[in-house]
Amino acid sequence: MYSVYSSISLFHLFLYGFEKAFDTGKIVTKQILVFVMLLNYQLHNEHLLQSRPAVVLIHGLFGSLENLNVIAKALAEHFVVINLDLRNHGLSAHSPLHSYPAMAQDVLDTLAHLAINKAHFVGHSMGGKVAMQIAHIAPNIVEKLVILDIAPVSYHSRHEAIFNGLFAVANEKIVTRKQADEILARFINEVGVRQFLLKSLVKNDEGVLNWRFNIHTIHQEYGKILSNIDANDSCLCETLFIKGSMSDYILIEHKEVIAKLFSNAKGKVIHGVGHWLHAEKPVAVNKAIIDFLQ
Repeated sequence: MYSVYSSISLFHLFLYGFEKAFDTGKIVTKQILVFVMLLNYQLHNEHLLQSRPAVVLIHGLFGSLENLNVIAKALAEHFVVINLDLRNHGLSAHSPLHSYPAMAQDVLDTLAHLAINKAHFVGHSMGGKVAMQIAHIAPNIVEKLVILDIAPVSYHSRHEAIFNGLFAVANEKIVTRKQADEILARFINEVGVRQFLLKSLVKNDEGVLNWRFNIHTIHQEYGKILSNIDANDSCLCETLFIKGSMSDYILIEHKEVIAKLFSNAKGKVIHGVGHWLHAEKPVAVNKAIIDFLQ
């Protein structure tokens, strides 16, 4: 097994097409600008693309592909694995737009760049919604779908304290993670949440730590992140919703809308874990994913 990182992902790729119209026998050519964002990715087992099924991993809010490495490592024993940084996260490009259709299209464009036209999708939290959006706008590319602790519903705001902490750090010239943690602790009590966020701090040329994710766009577009996916009909792909027993992201009242939008779905509960179930019980979560995909 080996991994390949993208080298093109930090750039916006502009493609030009031409539209032809006829006017009094003359061809009028119009130039059309198409905007494509290729995401940063880590590709495991590229040499097996022709012989093994592919699995796409999609992380959640404030995360990066590194957050799902524990899943990627386990799945790489059986599959080709594409682990992605969503727009405005990790090493992928920043954009003023952060909607589910836009994020889903980024993933589809990146897979097209890799010549992958069929794959399983595994998404956690916001990444789960991106995976669900993909299943609705491009169902033919989806083999099976695994959604980790998120439902196809709109949510109420629950990250105010985190945003306050992130902006407090951004407004100071922080040079150590200890300093950043001390500031975050004023707003966020949970040590695990602070440690998760601190992974996204990187030093600039002056040695000052900054957030790698695009905090300004994420904050401005937060309403779109809370919103539901764009879907009106039912996706027929086999789907597994995995819930953390101590999490309130998937509730009994969500059962009806899940059945409506994903008619071939089933559920599994991982006991004794919250929203970050893959970090708390990776063995149980990985087994559930692999058993379902195989």
